[in-house]
Amino acid sequence: MKVIFLLSLFLLSITTSAKTYRVAALYWSMDIEGQVSMRKGLEERAKDITKNTKDTIVITPYVAGNGREGAKRQIEQFYKVLEDRKSVDLIIVQPTDNSALIGPLQLANKLKIPVIAYDQYIMGGTLTSFITSNNYQAGKLNGQYIDSLYDNNREIKIVIVEYPRVTSTIERVEGFIDTLKKVNQKYKIIGTYSAVEPSGGRIVGDQILRDFPKKNSIDVIFTINDGGGLPIVEALKKAKRTEVRVATIDGAPASIENVKKENNTVINSAQFCAEIGRQSMQVGFDFLKGKKISKRILIPTFPVTKLTINDFTGMDGVPPKQVKLPWGKSYWDNQVKRLK
Repeated sequence: MKVIFLLSLFLLSITTSAKTYRVAALYWSMDIEGQVSMRKGLEERAKDITKNTKDTIVITPYVAGNGREGAKRQIEQFYKVLEDRKSVDLIIVQPTDNSALIGPLQLANKLKIPVIAYDQYIMGGTLTSFITSNNYQAGKLNGQYIDSLYDNNREIKIVIVEYPRVTSTIERVEGFIDTLKKVNQKYKIIGTYSAVEPSGGRIVGDQILRDFPKKNSIDVIFTINDGGGLPIVEALKKAKRTEVRVATIDGAPASIENVKKENNTVINSAQFCAEIGRQSMQVGFDFLKGKKISKRILIPTFPVTKLTINDFTGMDGVPPKQVKLPWGKSYWDNQVKRLK
């Protein structure tokens, strides 16, 4: 009887320790390849946790979409999750805008619902953790490579394609410009445009060609991501503007192919997008289990050029070992930075 009683207690402890965690995942959009990869990594890690632990992760997904309508929709989605707060244990969000989600984040704080943001930050409230690429590094790597292609006394004519509504893209531009300044490379920004997704990129690509119709009127176009950048490269290709060099960020397969085939793109500081998703889900699960977590995690970006393309493991991969950069004297920094 004693053995049966102890066995019953053991089985009861197993049953009671297993728990189902309900996660609301608020995605930005599903028409930018990097964002699709981030979602893929997040949901794969949730399946791994469910498979390899006694706990179960159940994800309820929401997709906001691009532009102002997308930002508005994500606010509504966030509040909808909070209205049914008893059915959510964790919120993981890829913000469409730095400041649009201040209200719902502060309400989540008040309700003591943990919120993890990835890719973009949310101002005005407290995040449980923030996971993103090392975006300043991405811009810096682009700047270092572009500097290696020109004599420092040559004034480079640069067009910037930015998106100043989210932290990640702001940091990319800062890393690029700061690096050119640091190495004393002469440059002149001759145009600034805004695009982060394909439709915006198509509009900007056509506008750049209208504003700078003559060959050699532009040396370099820096685009903050492949979502907006790929259509710009396509526009350059159609116009036979092969002299324009493009430096970009993300690591989308089509952009990596452009690097390989020398279709304008000379460097892509690629993100390990699925790893951002994986880390976000893992950190969220660790928090729910009472473990100590980092408040900010930076995933390295990799400089894909014709010289380094074989070392890139892809958007869905994990950061490779250290790689010597052929155009400089340093090694690529492959460290995931975990900050308090």
